[in-house]
Amino acid sequence: MLIHIIARGKIGRSPEAELVDRYLKRIQWPTKVTELPDKGGLLPDAPPNSVTIVLDERGKALSSMEFARKIEGWRDNGRREARFLLGAADGHEEELRGKADLLLSFGPATWPHMLARAMLAEQLFRATSILANHPYHREG
Repeated sequence: MLIHIIARGKIGRSPEAELVDRYLKRIQWPTKVTELPDKGGLLPDAPPNSVTIVLDERGKALSSMEFARKIEGWRDNGRREARFLLGAADGHEEELRGKADLLLSFGPATWPHMLARAMLAEQLFRATSILANHPYHREG
């Protein structure tokens, strides 16, 4: 299953970009990052049998184990792509939020969208590590 991060805003050369790269390189699954302008620009078409996860502060907060199990279920059910959508500073349009398969939150705090991208990359690495029984994640 392809892990596809679709993010508003250009991360450029920054400490956040280094974190994103560090974690995405460690994931053993295929990954892809698509950057869109803060406003405008069209989302790439979703391939058939994909799942769309929208990061939103009003979404569901999952533990790392719960997140890993979600990804495992999508993978095991033959999903071709898991698309993680990160908005710009003003978040997502209501229409996009309504079409999501999952609204995912990193808690009630508001996070800068570039930092949220790094946090997502780390959680994706953690989830795939959990599924591979790698010792990176320690429960407890």
